[in-house]
Amino acid sequence: MDNVIRYTGKETSFGSLTGFVTLPSDYKEGEKLPMIVFLHGAGEVGDSTPETVDKVCVHGIPKYFVKNPDYKGLRVITASPQCIDGLIWDQLTLLLKAWIDEVAEKFGADTDKISITGLSMGGFGTWNMITTYPDYFSCAAPICGGGVCWRINESMKDLPIRVYHSIDDPSVPYMYSVLMTERARQHGVTVDFITYTDKGHGCWDTAYEDTDLIEWLASK
Repeated sequence: MDNVIRYTGKETSFGSLTGFVTLPSDYKEGEKLPMIVFLHGAGEVGDSTPETVDKVCVHGIPKYFVKNPDYKGLRVITASPQCIDGLIWDQLTLLLKAWIDEVAEKFGADTDKISITGLSMGGFGTWNMITTYPDYFSCAAPICGGGVCWRINESMKDLPIRVYHSIDDPSVPYMYSVLMTERARQHGVTVDFITYTDKGHGCWDTAYEDTDLIEWLASK
């Protein structure tokens, strides 16, 4: 079995998604491994053709694991779908959940250890997925994102969250993450909020490369 797979989900009434799945080099069918779901930003949307789906690998989790499925020595599945051009992740909630479920079942993910992270538009998508499915994910890390803060409630109190945002972000206001974090903490959610002062909108490189974020996602 290839360790880097362009995977297209089953056609549903909402359409289908294509993305990248990576498996450790010593992956064995039938074993249960943790899985990291990654949601890209607005710059990487496409029509799932080979020419556009490669954009998914520009930033974040697939940037590292497509090049090296054993990145940092982690034995983890990664699943990175492409958002349909003209839409945002929040409009694909049901289709995205179906794709994640399908990948998890096909490649034997441990359903108690499915984490999610995303940047920019994917940070919004991450907040949306964990407020919609609070019991599904093991932990979450939205980066320079935001969301509908009143959707956060006590059902998320057992979900560890790490939030990353830079104060000088010119694209997504830093206050968006502040509002989500404050609301989550009011409802008993454990949130670590990592603030940068000078990383602009692209603080995700620092988050993924200079902290233990990826190891944390894999370990939960």
